Amino acid sequence: MPIAASVIITTYNSPDWLKKVLWGYFQQTRQDFEIIIADDGSGDPTAQLISGLATLSPVPIQHVWQPDDGFQKCRILNKAIVESQSEYLVFSDGDCIPRNDFIATHLRRAEPGYYLSGGTLNLPMDISQTITRQHIEQGLCFDKHWLYQQGLKKNRKISRISLGPKQAALMNRLTPVRCNFKGSNASCWKTDAIAVNGFNENMPYGGLDREFGVRLQNHGITPRHVRFDAAMVHLDHAKSYRDPAKMAANKALRKQMEKDGTVKSPLGISELLASGYSAGRSSLHIPQPTTA
Repeated sequence: MPIAASVIITTYNSPDWLKKVLWGYFQQTRQDFEIIIADDGSGDPTAQLISGLATLSPVPIQHVWQPDDGFQKCRILNKAIVESQSEYLVFSDGDCIPRNDFIATHLRRAEPGYYLSGGTLNLPMDISQTITRQHIEQGLCFDKHWLYQQGLKKNRKISRISLGPKQAALMNRLTPVRCNFKGSNASCWKTDAIAVNGFNENMPYGGLDREFGVRLQNHGITPRHVRFDAAMVHLDHAKSYRDPAKMAANKALRKQMEKDGTVKSPLGISELLASGYSAGRSSLHIPQPTTA
């Protein structure tokens, strides 16, 4: 079966959450896609999980890994783009469970000259821990009534997972929210990602996905919402890596890129390839044997 999309999922030492995310992708109504785990230096438990689930997966899974060298998400994303086998890229994170029509929605809405950007419904820790494989397979974690029964506080953001097709299409058109590239739920053509030289490896945590989207727009790509139809739930987790100073610097850099009309990242895919990296030569993390 031809591969219609490459789904790039970033992760770092969160195998329990990644397992739930992969169960979500196993339930997709379309299965003409590949999964690329973009792993920024996780340890053996993540490698063992991926190795085990790859044998059960209805779609190909590739584990692209690099040694832990601090926060290097942009570098592993660029490696994953190089390794991808399809012309369409879907980006998400290892803590975001997709509804079973997630891939079908991105592929249905894909159009040359556009990138797509969606959202997630953030779940509290207790519900994140409650969700099981059965809840994912039965779609319960996308059922607002079930979520309310588990203690989720009612708010308008539930519309991100609860609207029917016509309502979702209408809300995507009417929402006043600016359509920025969100790495947890976004997609674009591989040719466009390469044209802007991928993600900017100079950037630490905080807004690196939005900066990528700014350069796509500078390249002439128009953003389009899938905010209310490409549904995902976001599992809770600590964010000890947040650094307000670095995030402010990233924002300033993005604003400058926007002002200057910059298209290409100064440190991205071209530099990665020039360093000797090529498709099929990804660093694989081989888990160490467990002892009894």
